[in-house]
Amino acid sequence: MTLTGAQIVVECLKEQGVDTVFGYPGGTILNVYDALYQHSEEIKHILTSHEQGAAHAADGYARATGKVGVCLATSGPGATNLVTGIATAYMDSVPVVAITCNVNLPLLGKDSFQEVDIAGITMPITKHNYIVKDVNILADTLRKAFAIARSGRPGPVLVDITKDVTANSCEYEAKKPESATQEARYTKEALEEALSLIEAAKKPFVYVGGGAVLSGAYQEVREFVSLVDAPVCDTLMGKGVIDGHDDRYTGMIGMHGTKTSNFGVSECDLLIALGARFSDRVVGNPKKFAENAKVLQIDIDAAEINKNIRTDVSLVGDLKEVLGALNKKLKKQSHGEWMGHIAELKKKYPLSYDTSVLSCPYIIEEIDRITQGKAIITTDVGQHQMWAAQYYKYAMPRTLLTSGGLGTMGYGLGACIGAKMGQPDKICINIAGDGCFRMNMNELATASRYNIPIIQVVINNHVLGMVRQWQTLFYGKRYSQTVLDDGVDFCKVAEGLGCEAILVTKKEEVGPAIEKALSLKKPVLLNCVIPEDDKVFPMVPAGAPISEAFDAGDLK
Repeated sequence: MTLTGAQIVVECLKEQGVDTVFGYPGGTILNVYDALYQHSEEIKHILTSHEQGAAHAADGYARATGKVGVCLATSGPGATNLVTGIATAYMDSVPVVAITCNVNLPLLGKDSFQEVDIAGITMPITKHNYIVKDVNILADTLRKAFAIARSGRPGPVLVDITKDVTANSCEYEAKKPESATQEARYTKEALEEALSLIEAAKKPFVYVGGGAVLSGAYQEVREFVSLVDAPVCDTLMGKGVIDGHDDRYTGMIGMHGTKTSNFGVSECDLLIALGARFSDRVVGNPKKFAENAKVLQIDIDAAEINKNIRTDVSLVGDLKEVLGALNKKLKKQSHGEWMGHIAELKKKYPLSYDTSVLSCPYIIEEIDRITQGKAIITTDVGQHQMWAAQYYKYAMPRTLLTSGGLGTMGYGLGACIGAKMGQPDKICINIAGDGCFRMNMNELATASRYNIPIIQVVINNHVLGMVRQWQTLFYGKRYSQTVLDDGVDFCKVAEGLGCEAILVTKKEEVGPAIEKALSLKKPVLLNCVIPEDDKVFPMVPAGAPISEAFDAGDLK
């Protein structure tokens, strides 16, 4: 059948099983929006307040569902407003397809109104991108974009389409989407070497990263950890792969990881990295990281092998498949003495906070208690993010959605909207500091427009908390531009944007406020006022060995 380019875009979205898109219309993409209008019952479009919100919503949808998220924007500033969201998805390997439209082909390269080289701008932060100048290749280009986004190590792909292509017509024939193929590149010899390393170890430690979430390998990981009889830690991106209540679980590793995880990894004789990339926030000083251990790394991306930490054995392939092969061959190990030592570390170095005042850890624990650890938690970036990682007990993967690689302030609210659209039966709660919330709080208008029942928790300490923490510890308490002592009333802002709002200033108000927010079945903001000088502990100074983790007690 003969269709316009705009109609082909919509038909390709339907081919790929897309049921929800996030975006903002404009002149060059009007043809696509006109085509979407004809298919509003098949593809729901969420009009965000800003294109960055659309990119974060597509990202949150993808992380919560495992499907490809889709966002749309017009040319020029519309397209450039997607950039931070695309970079966020790229750093955390999230499958997103961003579709932008550009000026007509004869106007390209002439500094035309709202023209920008968005493909050039996003080249370093996408897996691949395209400029479509011929309607005859549009369908296949979109199909390739989706295939690339979800195959191998996932990531964002941008498709920029000139406006005349969306108006031109050609023959279109529907096709079934390609299944994502994950190519294994490890050898049988490497598999045997890995088994030998594991069986020779006396003090193994398992380190789980975001790749285990993306692979859908949580059952294989849990079986593997049991077979190895090892303690296990995770990164910020690996939350939920291991149940936070599991006795083997030691908490997060790295700059704000637990002392048990950091000291245990520093003492182990074999570190097994599962879908983890040894980022600087995990490793600290690479020369002194796990210096007593041999390293076994399993990752789908060969570029991550030996990039930050040298390995003794590596297996390149999809983690779910590789662990499946290992688990079949691995004999049950026993490390009673080592596990006992780790248990003693857990008793000696528990996470702790001041229970005499209202604090973010207490709020997180109340959210965990009331939701029974079954909510999807999104966060922004900073102290609240680390507390959310430390004190909520994630029982399943895809339940903590946070910007780990790029560290994007303003990420969480859009992501929470996207997560709720993708998982409507889940409780979705965004936790943000007051500094982060200011960045994209306009997306509360999006939540109220569609009556998306999310809960926005603002941890309001009237400062940029994490930066202030560094200023306190390392900059002689010189609080340069980190005090937010203005008269902004977040409750009034939320009400003005069509949401309910609850002020929380005491510990006894937290539980009832969360319960009420859940009962209202509409977007609700909780403005939780906490002390300005609360700090996230444990902490490792940047570039220091993780064995030097310290907490408030050490400072005294």
